[in-house]
Amino acid sequence: MPRVTFKEERCKGCGNCILACPKKIIAFSEKLNNKGYHPAEVTEDRMSQCIGCVSCARMCPDCVIVVEK
Repeated sequence: MPRVTFKEERCKGCGNCILACPKKIIAFSEKLNNKGYHPAEVTEDRMSQCIGCVSCARMCPDCVIVVEK
């Protein structure tokens, strides 16, 4: 099963990954990172819906997303 992880402290909350996800499983976190942004995340209950397409990682301007297949 694919797994998506975010380097939350480097995320600036641009939302490109949220728009790129065909399954719409990425959302902004409620918490703030050290930079004061709401980082993107995939919650554990939605992780099983990930198809490992890597669209989110390709759209990230700061390379904070890792997709493991």
